[in-house]
Amino acid sequence: MEECEALCTRMAIMVNGQFKCLGSTQHLKSKFGNGYTMMVKVEQTTSTLPVKAFVDRSFPQARLLEEHMGMLHYQIDDNSLTWSYIFGQIEGNREELQLIDYSISQTSLDQIFINFAKEQHTEDKK
Repeated sequence: MEECEALCTRMAIMVNGQFKCLGSTQHLKSKFGNGYTMMVKVEQTTSTLPVKAFVDRSFPQARLLEEHMGMLHYQIDDNSLTWSYIFGQIEGNREELQLIDYSISQTSLDQIFINFAKEQHTEDKK
């Protein structure tokens, strides 16, 4: 999907032979994306419990997808949150939580494609 983002101005996704969406990559992300992906990095020697408590408190819809060596990967499924709110919350608590780094991004085209692929079905052969 990275190639599509780099090379295509418009893209379409078909499921079971029917067009499900057509538009620019940004349009597809805005219309069919589910919230944001947030990655948070703390020192490996630092406990991640304060960060988890902060995320649970600040972003109740956030789901922890993965945790490994001080890296926490969250999916925030709340489309009502704005970029400025999310960045403001994290930046305002960055030192207290001892964050090394963090990133927030839109849902990827890969995830959007996977969500459409879940609608795929095979016809029963008789």
